[in-house]
This record gives sequence, structure tokens and C-alpha cells, in this order.
Amino acid sequence: MFRILYGKDDFSRHHELEDIKRKICDSEPLAINTCLLDGEQLSLKELKDTCNVFPSLLCSSRLVIVENLLGRFEYKQKKKRRNSDVDGRRGRDLEEWLNLVEYIQLMPQTTELILIDGDLNPQNRLLKALSPLARVKRFPGLRDNELHAWIIKHVEDRDGTITLRAIGLLVSLVGNDLWAMSSELDKLLEYCTKRHITEDDVRQIGSFARDADIFALVDAILEGRREKAQQYIQQLLRSGASPQYILSMITRQLRLITVAKEMGENIFKPEIRSKLERFKDFSLRKALIQTKGYTWERILVAYQRLLNADVDIKTGRYNDELAISLLLIDLFEGQ
Repeated sequence: MFRILYGKDDFSRHHELEDIKRKICDSEPLAINTCLLDGEQLSLKELKDTCNVFPSLLCSSRLVIVENLLGRFEYKQKKKRRNSDVDGRRGRDLEEWLNLVEYIQLMPQTTELILIDGDLNPQNRLLKALSPLARVKRFPGLRDNELHAWIIKHVEDRDGTITLRAIGLLVSLVGNDLWAMSSELDKLLEYCTKRHITEDDVRQIGSFARDADIFALVDAILEGRREKAQQYIQQLLRSGASPQYILSMITRQLRLITVAKEMGENIFKPEIRSKLERFKDFSLRKALIQTKGYTWERILVAYQRLLNADVDIKTGRYNDELAISLLLIDLFEGQ
């Protein structure tokens, strides 16, 4: 059997490999019959010699895993002058590895060969040559809707439930790193036994609690909820968040609102969305909603007051906590 597993979602890729292993053999005999190879340094002869070894009597198959072989032949355009000698060696290396196509058809049936790689260009020559002979599975990073569905399934598989607002907040804070998301969800599930995971739970539990408080603070300021904003300011200052960090997060959201007000729904067009990759779709939608309460005049006033608070802190005119408190008063007066 020959498989190719590739893509930027290494969490799902890892779990797919573990599922394959479980179907081959029990873990202990399989460990004896597994060989892991570094594809960046590997020669075709070394791979053939490894694949030609038959498994022990304890297991029906021998598992050969090769990491980063296909990525070795990813050609990226560089501004610097190309080195013809290096390009020549790469070309000869690729021609040698294209012979793997012929070997796959002669490989012992007892060998399970799996090539594992990160994100690849679909035009990768070795990938294109080998794909017709392999079971290929690509693992792209999950988009917002897919990530929401993944979170719900992860929680339900562990007999839990989670609110949509909690999902939205998690996505905005963690992004599509499934290793981090899985860790945060497991902590939340342990904390919220026999009840829904809520937005407040996300803010209180896990590595992203402070970021959640910042997110909630920005929302409260921009949406005119003075009492909540004051509460979040105090929580953040007590937890050790620096005033500069608080200012930068408020400024970041105001900048996003400015872009959303200028672009409207066009913000989701591919050519514009690609320039805002660090912002999640959830954050962009929230910014679009918040633009309804912001005139251009109010945006300019808010920027000026953020600048004044920054100067007050850096020059020592006010201490940190007083400067942030005065900023809060100024921002609400501008509404």
C-alpha cells in the first residue's frame, strides 16, 4: 500500500497516520516493524532497501514513513540570481526520484509506504508523478465554517456542549491551530462538566484568558458599555497586562473598523481578504457590525484620544492606571 498525506493541518495529518497504524497491527509489534526516514537527506536506493525488508512474524506489514521528501522538490521563485550549479543538482536529483514511480509497482505487498509533507504546490513534479499510484489525502487549514464544525464535533465526541458565542470567541483568539484549539477545549470540558461551555468560561480558563478579556474590553468600549469596560480594564491591570498592550489592542480593533468602514462587504473579496490574513472572518464580521456606530469624525476623535493616552504614559504625565482610566472616560465622551 502506498499513501501520500500532506497539507498545513499537521494535527489532522497526525491523527490520520495514527488511525492507519491502528488498522495495520497492534502497537507493540508495529513499533518493531516501523521505520521513519528523513526525506530531505534520503537517497532512492536507501528507500528501496528499507522497503524491501519483510516484516517480522509478529506483524503482517512493515510500515515505512518518509517525511519531507516531496517538499524537497518545491521550487520557489527568488529575487536573487539563481545558481545554475545548484539548479542542475536539483534537476538531476528529481530525475532520479521520478524512478520511484517504477519501483512503487514492484514494491513488496507487505510494505506500507507513507510520504508525509506540509503544504505543497499542486504542480510539484514528484507529487504529480506519484499521485496516480497512491491514496492521496490533503489536509488544508480549516476555514471559519469548517473550524466551527470541528469544534462542535470535538466537544460532542467528549459528551460536552458549547455555545455559538463561545465558539466565535475561541476562533478569534486561537485561530485554526488545532493543536492549541484541542488543548483549550479539553481544559474547558474538564472545567464545565455537565453544562454548556460559555463565552465567560473561555475568558476565565486557559492560555488565552487575558486575550479574551482584551477582546471583551474592546467590544465594550466600541459598543458603548461603560460599566463592563471598566470591569475588564481592572481585571486586565490586576492580571499584569501592560497599558501599552491594552492600547495596542484597542488601536488594532479601531484600525480594523476603519478598513471595514472603507471597504464594506468588499472586505471579503479574495484580493482584499488576502491582505488581512491575520484577521479571522469572525473579527471582520464583528468590525463590519461595529462600523454602524462609527462616523468618520468619531474614528478620528478616538485615534486622537488613543494617541494622547500613549503620550501621557510614555512621558509620565499620569501613571499607567490613571492614564487608561482617563482614556476610557474620553472614549465614552466621544460617543
